[in-house]
Amino acid sequence: MPVNVISALLITVVVLVGIIVAGVTAMLSKISGAPVARAVRDGGVAFAGTVTLALLLMTSLHDL
Repeated sequence: MPVNVISALLITVVVLVGIIVAGVTAMLSKISGAPVARAVRDGGVAFAGTVTLALLLMTSLHDL
């Protein structure tokens, strides 16, 4: 497979994992009694952190 296809698949997996992490984080935040807006914010922060970390790791491993 070409490198572009593999990169696209890895980015897709990273985004899907980020969505799962965001959903779990938002649910846990809501269960703990936070308002909906705070739960959504917590989920967004978790998504951004997960995707950013994973993409940075992919980039740094690609450069090796």
